[in-house]
Amino acid sequence: MKTPSIRRRFLPLGVAMATMVLALLASSSSSSGTTGTDNHNNWAVLVCASRFWFNYRHIANTLSMYRTVKRLGIPDSNIVLMLADDVACNARNPWPAKIINNADDRLDLYGDTVEVDYRGYEVTAEAVIRLLTDRLPAHTPRSKRLATDHESRILVFMTGHGGDEFLKFQDKEELGAQDLADAFTQMYEGRRYKEILFMVDTCQANTMYQHFRTPGILASGSSQKGESSYSHHMDRDLGVAVIDRYTYYTLDYLEPLTPQQATNASLADMFRTFSFDKMSSTIGVRDDLFDRGLERAMVGDFFGGSRSVRTVAGDEAASANAVLESLRTTDHQVVPSSSGTEGTPQPPSATTTAPSNGGRNVHRASTLVAMKAPEDNTFVGYPKWYWHLGTVVVVLGVMLAVTSTPPE
Repeated sequence: MKTPSIRRRFLPLGVAMATMVLALLASSSSSSGTTGTDNHNNWAVLVCASRFWFNYRHIANTLSMYRTVKRLGIPDSNIVLMLADDVACNARNPWPAKIINNADDRLDLYGDTVEVDYRGYEVTAEAVIRLLTDRLPAHTPRSKRLATDHESRILVFMTGHGGDEFLKFQDKEELGAQDLADAFTQMYEGRRYKEILFMVDTCQANTMYQHFRTPGILASGSSQKGESSYSHHMDRDLGVAVIDRYTYYTLDYLEPLTPQQATNASLADMFRTFSFDKMSSTIGVRDDLFDRGLERAMVGDFFGGSRSVRTVAGDEAASANAVLESLRTTDHQVVPSSSGTEGTPQPPSATTTAPSNGGRNVHRASTLVAMKAPEDNTFVGYPKWYWHLGTVVVVLGVMLAVTSTPPE
């Protein structure tokens, strides 16, 4: 009687093992695609391009968006805020260090926690392009960088005076639509984003995104070519308009949302609330480069964020506090720059002095060190060793299935 070959004896076992592992891979991938959007890597670039007191509303537009994205979960470390003027300290401001966007409730948008990363004459068209493409000097501090990667979702919001294919900066230079499109192309080639929501509130705003050609970009503007964008209302004590209509009605939709509700509200719902009657201009939405579609794009995908938090107690908490305290004192003192805006961490020395801004930069440096992300040892929700083991099992199964030995 002939002895069954190795192939005949182990073929069922090999096929069974390979089928089981492949089924597990498929089910894991399927479940990862239906568990919702990961908002841990969301960023916001908020740009006010206008100077001077009479452009108060443009600063208020930007700070309004800043307040909203922070409330919905994007941390300051993931927000780059660019304000071309500091109207909060303008001599004509009847409420020093305060900026409002509503004449009725006069909510303070500036407050004590605002972190302006680029201010005054630092805000230029060149600065925006360099920020987006990461073409910055090596000594540029972390707070002035857009440290995104291929998994990042980015909200880019711009406001100011504009025209056909340009946005004016500092009332003296322009950011062209083609330049902006080229910057996004460089970002795509450098794997610096997964998806971008671009929103611009200016006259003829829709012309700013007509040259976009890279995938993953969803764009919206406040007015089409040949149209102006309008302010919503003014405050009589200030004597100027305090917010533009496009920003006002965007906030009108976003403000009632909680962070949890933002993950279930679509951008299609938000854009459906916009109308010519409200805006006095034609709102534009371009989604041909955006594969997911408006209905599947959630508000929280761009305006919100989440962060994993692990609580500590006892000796571990005391140790962490000791590290933070040491970072706030001697090890990370800051030397103010000549412009008086942003310092860079330096080793302690006899000539090093603490900043006069209450140690904001020191606090930010210590926060970055303390919140360093742990090494990623998982893939699709399972430990990486699990996948290595699965690969070995599949290979062995295939080898057993195809290998045969002549009968003895």
